[in-house]
Amino acid sequence: MRLYRVGKVKKVFEVDDRTLEFHFTNNISVFDKIIPTEIPHKGEVLCRTSAYWFKLLEENGIRSHFLRLTGKDRMLVRRVNVIPDYSKLNSATTNYLIPLEFICRHYNAGSLNDRVREGKVDVERLGFPKGHQLRYGERLPRPFFEATTKLEETDRNLTDEEAMRISGLTEGEYREVFDTIARIDALIAGRAERAGLIHVDGKKEFAFDEGRRLMIVDTFGTLDEDRWWDAAEYAKGNCVELSKEMVRQYYREIGYHDALYKARREHAEEPPIPPLPEEMAQRVSRLYIDMYERMTGERFF
Repeated sequence: MRLYRVGKVKKVFEVDDRTLEFHFTNNISVFDKIIPTEIPHKGEVLCRTSAYWFKLLEENGIRSHFLRLTGKDRMLVRRVNVIPDYSKLNSATTNYLIPLEFICRHYNAGSLNDRVREGKVDVERLGFPKGHQLRYGERLPRPFFEATTKLEETDRNLTDEEAMRISGLTEGEYREVFDTIARIDALIAGRAERAGLIHVDGKKEFAFDEGRRLMIVDTFGTLDEDRWWDAAEYAKGNCVELSKEMVRQYYREIGYHDALYKARREHAEEPPIPPLPEEMAQRVSRLYIDMYERMTGERFF
């Protein structure tokens, strides 16, 4: 096999012209930065969790690129073309990665809460009446869908019109993506409820096959892509993070987040991200394993 691409948390190998193999690493990234600390067992957790969700989708008639596991941290997937030149994408293009990340939010949390406080997103857009005082952790009246860039150096939020224009999606196909996400998140929410969890939000990626049929690709429903809270604690009024968000919070607390985004706003050199303390890395590893067992009902070891 030939090394095809190295991402933030996985390596992609070329098996043949129709097949790729994902090798999941123990890397972890936040704010588009790879942290110089490995998380024990993280690659295996992501691989096995992703396979669990892909198999659930197949049982429910939702197409994906997943073929089969080839090891504890490896899987075979259908290959699609990655085309970074937006001008080459249109409604006739087939077998390509849609160059967008799709976010679906069910609760007010994370960057959404920040954008509401900054006046960048108004509460009416989320489905609340004008003047509603939005609380952190509040459930949204309806799912809030957004699209961001996927293949640019850093992600940026897009309007629906720009998202369709740069991706080659028709309006009907754009709606189909969000309808499919709603179906997937309903399945995830059902599993989460059984496990005493709340599925807060998550991001997903899609592609078209040779017949321009939609399929979900990459990974989803893991602690890397999605945010989770403990349901019992939420009932008490607490939003206990059970996802990679705990790592983001650590870098906010030590001031790295503010320093990084100040540099980005000023187009200055970005500060290197410091490593995680060993105790923190072990905590994150234990969280990933525990959440795998809660979500899937399977033992990890």
